[in-house]
Amino acid sequence: MSASNPPTKRRWFGLALIAAAQFVVIMDTSIIGVALPDIQAELGFTPESLSWVFNAYVIAFGGLLLLGGRLSDVFGARRVFIAGWLTLAFGSVLAGAASDVGLEIAGRAVQGAGAALIAPAALTLLMTLFGGTADLPRAFAVYGAAAPIGGTAGVFLGGVLTEYASWPWVFYVTVPIALLVIVLTPFALPRVTGGRGRVDLAGAFTATAGLAAIVYGVVRAPEVGWASAETVIALGAGALLLIAFFAIQARSRTPLLRLGIFRAPQLGAANLAQLLLGAAWVSMWFFLNLYLQQVLGAGAFASGAALLPMTALIVIGMVAVAPRLQARFGAKPLIVGGFALLAVGLGWLALARPDGSYAVDVLPASLVAALGMALAFVPSLGTAIGAARPEETGVASGLVNTSYQIGSAIGLAVLTAVGAAVTGAVAGGASGAPAGAADAAALTAGFSSAFIGAAVLAVAGLVTSAVLLRSAPRPTSAPAEELVEA
Repeated sequence: MSASNPPTKRRWFGLALIAAAQFVVIMDTSIIGVALPDIQAELGFTPESLSWVFNAYVIAFGGLLLLGGRLSDVFGARRVFIAGWLTLAFGSVLAGAASDVGLEIAGRAVQGAGAALIAPAALTLLMTLFGGTADLPRAFAVYGAAAPIGGTAGVFLGGVLTEYASWPWVFYVTVPIALLVIVLTPFALPRVTGGRGRVDLAGAFTATAGLAAIVYGVVRAPEVGWASAETVIALGAGALLLIAFFAIQARSRTPLLRLGIFRAPQLGAANLAQLLLGAAWVSMWFFLNLYLQQVLGAGAFASGAALLPMTALIVIGMVAVAPRLQARFGAKPLIVGGFALLAVGLGWLALARPDGSYAVDVLPASLVAALGMALAFVPSLGTAIGAARPEETGVASGLVNTSYQIGSAIGLAVLTAVGAAVTGAVAGGASGAPAGAADAAALTAGFSSAFIGAAVLAVAGLVTSAVLLRSAPRPTSAPAEELVEA
């Protein structure tokens, strides 16, 4: 893989487009939240099927990321980046114009497929622009900070568009952004030539179908039961498809995922850290938003505003704090320490009260968790990408994105089931209490159990990172290319 690098003065403009990609990919997962009731009423979704407006995007995104990474390596990252934006724009139009349930779900799946092309190509382009420079850790920090900003912006923007325009605009808003990025990409991002080889279609099918089946089974399990035939068949089929995927990769001359890549020092441990980070963080964000609205009574806009201090701290932590600390101490201490802070913040949130307040029950705990996320995310992402061969940057990017997205989907599904079970049990035992107080107590108990579960995931991330990651502190003057491998 080779590249034609733009001048240094254009490098940061290119990073702005790459960060925009991360911003939009995450925004598209959160922007639909406020619009879901309107979508349900107009298109005829049942309460059970409504979750697939979210799940279709996540499954397509997580399932196709490895294919997106391989396509980036074979055909060139900039081409795939543009193709991803075109796909995302088409899916956004389809979802916005949908007149029935099937078209809406299809549009969301196409959006997810576009995101799966964009994400690994964006990381490959980032490495092309900043690899081997002293600015690489800061570039990773800017890229990482775009995710929480996108998530929070989605909450605000979704509310504004739903209230003052109509629900289709939560999808249409992506189209002008996509067109602008497509126009600017040839001027700001380098042309990265692809490598030789073919696309492993059999591997792509088994990987995508296997991951999709597992996510489907976990997402559906809270509704149909973990021991139901549907869940067992979905999880079993997913496991068999993934076994077939690894068997195909072992025999293929041009594998989608070269199994030897896992022998790269740090790559497996860093991907596991990203998986557990996604499972803990996304679950926290989801249940914290519900606690603010359903227990504390905050509206959609007030809830979004309540998340702004947390978002601001993440941005500061990722852009200004984490790169400097990583330069001084290396990646491992930051990842371990970040997981520790995230676990403390989640444990603190689990103490939230039914009659609590934002200033006491939410703000301090959320800031501790946010600082932990900021410290752990940047070095674990950089370690996962930096551990791969230069010609496999796209695959490594797809792999680490897959780890985070699949961790998010599975972690949220499992903790949703835990929270629902606890809420039901508490509600059933509080029949003598006033209705409002009983509902608040039951909901808070469910959310607290979910926060505890997320804290357990963060502790698992702490332990596995401490055991599996190499300890390699770096002095302040260490070259940037070493920092992402520390």
